[in-house]
Amino acid sequence: MSDRLSVPEEYIDRHTKGLWWPRDPITLDEFASRRDHLFTGPFTWPLMVLRASDLDRNLSALSDFSRERGLLFAPHGKTAMSPVITRRQIEAGAWGITAATAGQALAFRGFGVSRILVANELLDPKALSWAVAELDADPDFEFLFYVDSSEGVAIASEASAPGGVTRENGRPLRVLVERGTPGGRTGRRTHEGVLSIAREVVNAPGLELAGVAGYEGQLGDAEGVRGFLDDLLEDASALVGEHGLERPVLSVGGSAWFDLVADALGGREDVVPILRSGAYVAHDDGLYRRTTPYNRLPEGPEALAGALELWAQITSVPEEGLAIAGMGRREANHDQGYPIPRVVRRVDGETVPAEGIEVVGLNDHHAYLEVSSGTTLRPGDLVSFGISHPCTAFDRWRIIPVVDDEDRVVDVIATYF
Repeated sequence: MSDRLSVPEEYIDRHTKGLWWPRDPITLDEFASRRDHLFTGPFTWPLMVLRASDLDRNLSALSDFSRERGLLFAPHGKTAMSPVITRRQIEAGAWGITAATAGQALAFRGFGVSRILVANELLDPKALSWAVAELDADPDFEFLFYVDSSEGVAIASEASAPGGVTRENGRPLRVLVERGTPGGRTGRRTHEGVLSIAREVVNAPGLELAGVAGYEGQLGDAEGVRGFLDDLLEDASALVGEHGLERPVLSVGGSAWFDLVADALGGREDVVPILRSGAYVAHDDGLYRRTTPYNRLPEGPEALAGALELWAQITSVPEEGLAIAGMGRREANHDQGYPIPRVVRRVDGETVPAEGIEVVGLNDHHAYLEVSSGTTLRPGDLVSFGISHPCTAFDRWRIIPVVDDEDRVVDVIATYF
């Protein structure tokens, strides 16, 4: 599949955030080939970069984990929405890519992805008709999506078999019945609810029942996750018994419990287990550093690394214990905690750990840094920040340079949110 993936042509120009490029536009490949240095090249602050060595580590970690535990891997592409990263995930062994919305599915198909799993119910006839046309045009294309309502079944059926007439020689739309949890988000709440929707799918022209799916990431403890996985296995078994499915798909996948997913589903012969974890690709220094299963696994927390770095300049030290960095909500995500200071780079190039520094507030373009006694920040200093929750970090940056361990640009990625 990787040889079909395409990267749209994109350009660096005077509108590119974080880059100082008042000259004629150049392509991302042309810019990367210059191998500019992060601290002497055509950059301005703030700037988000990806650290190549950490990205490589993360890409290998979950791919190896899934293969060794007997899971298919369809990482959630919503984290980065990048054709370059998507290509590298596929090249690392991903079975396919997960999307959250119809628009994301269209983008991934445009990148050349041939297996797409939409982890949501699709209720837009335009999107469903597009999927039908793609399936008819390309026998190698695979497409899965969720249903959890009678309305979803009816709309999908009408798109695939208008007026109840199945397309001649057309492949059906393959659907997964979604299981949810009480008080959670989408999905049927009970075993009978899952089976009821499954029966509607089986009786709907143009549809094929493929299996069940759910999301365990919002559950707060291991006992709850294990119980939810047991429920999904019971649902899948019932689909075998009631509808004769030979080996139903069973898909789950947050980034906080994939070890328990592997324990319950890895290597099973009665289901096709598909893991969808996506945050791993960049990891972080906050939410997922605290909650990653690698804190419990033999590989240890070093298996993943925070690959995103947000560099900002100290613009003011207006009073003792307070410094202001030129970075705010427009550049830094903060839904799961403020950015985490990592390193201070002095004006003369000296680097020191960012000890005793904490972000305590954000405006649109200003970060308030509380600076403890004994720690010094001066205007002009640069601070490297890690982030918390990569899924809301990439979308603030249209263009992100990738730098090596010598701080030279080796690639540039574009994002498509």
